[in-house]
Amino acid sequence: MDSISIIAIVSIITAGLTTSLGCMFPALSEGKSVAAALSAIAQQPDAAPTITRTLFVGLAMIESTAIYSFVVTMIIIFANPFWTHIIAKH
Repeated sequence: MDSISIIAIVSIITAGLTTSLGCMFPALSEGKSVAAALSAIAQQPDAAPTITRTLFVGLAMIESTAIYSFVVTMIIIFANPFWTHIIAKH
């Protein structure tokens, strides 16, 4: 196999792993945080506005992890710096 094929294979595998792990773990943590917030609201209904506001800020921070992994995947697939390096050598 030549170096271009190896870089293509490694890039595709890395992009797939980045997308799968980068979406799976934030989704699990979002579920846990929503469950914890609902439990807290059930125990203290008077604190619901504060808990909800804090929940939404936390969910935005968790979701940013998934967005960053998506951006890394797009860079690996479409703007891979290794492609330009290898193509310049050939």
